[in-house]
Amino acid sequence: MDKRKKGSPTELRLLVVGSSGASQFLLTNYILGRKEFAKNVTSISGSRKNTGELAGRRVAVVNGPNIYEKDISQVKRKMELRRSKCLSIPGPHAFLVTFDMEKISLNEMRTPKLMKERFGRHCLRHCMVLLAYEGNLEGAALEDRVQKSDWPLRELIEQYGGRFHVFSKNWRDQSRDRELLQKIERMVASLGGVCFSSRTFLKAEVSVKKEVKRLKKQRTGEIEKAWTEMEKKYIAEDLYEQKDAYTANVGAEIRAKAEMDNGWLRTSLARGVGTGFVVGAVMGALFGSIEGPGGMVLYGIVGGVVGGSAGGTAQVAIEHMEDRVAPPARLNFNSIFINRFFAAPRP
Repeated sequence: MDKRKKGSPTELRLLVVGSSGASQFLLTNYILGRKEFAKNVTSISGSRKNTGELAGRRVAVVNGPNIYEKDISQVKRKMELRRSKCLSIPGPHAFLVTFDMEKISLNEMRTPKLMKERFGRHCLRHCMVLLAYEGNLEGAALEDRVQKSDWPLRELIEQYGGRFHVFSKNWRDQSRDRELLQKIERMVASLGGVCFSSRTFLKAEVSVKKEVKRLKKQRTGEIEKAWTEMEKKYIAEDLYEQKDAYTANVGAEIRAKAEMDNGWLRTSLARGVGTGFVVGAVMGALFGSIEGPGGMVLYGIVGGVVGGSAGGTAQVAIEHMEDRVAPPARLNFNSIFINRFFAAPRP
């Protein structure tokens, strides 16, 4: 499924994806022209968004855990993937997939497949390869070197439509920032000027909007009180300006909070973990019954913990399948599993 929406004419939403190491964080520093991440940062456990400008164009840059990050659980990885989608709704204009130019391995060849699994089967149309380089070669010489490089790097770039850009690991070197912006804008223009979206991006957008509405309602009294205070201090145009500024600030604060924490992020995983816990506990108790009542309790607890973890992973994995498969009817995987498990044996 490849649903695409008209994006903002002024702000580019860039979802930066790292394979491993520091390349994606170096790229964010480079795009924003400031030290958002320390040079020695090679991983993060949570998704985040930063805003700024690239060659004069307003941009929002979203980062998340690296694809091959080893220090977070599978459930946490899936959750942060969802959060990165919430942070880039209604969808990114470009996926910037980063690699260290000096450390390309055969393992990196799997990233296009992993990208499709995580974001949807048509996401590669919106992808560009970004290669981090530490050296003094001029832009033309760098790109010529890439074109003449060994086959893994060339083949990797071809899987992303042949689009690539080499950037400096030193974020202060902004000599090629305008060229990067032009490449991104050309890619977006070739796709009709629209951003990428899929079923899970649409789900993220709906959930964020619901959370924004809930938070606004929650803060109605606070906003009205602030307006009353302003009416005592300002008149005419000054009053309208103060109210507009205050409303805009509160709106931005609420939106940022909703993107980081909303119903989709809270309930979906809990539902998977809860069901997995029940199934795991029952299975553990059944196996534990062999050792008597004490064994049922012990194995029931252990089974519940393991089942909860597995259930959470399965629940999130099912949601990601929606980007690749559109079933005629929505089925509850957990209900099917439980019904089969507890079904009466055939005579």
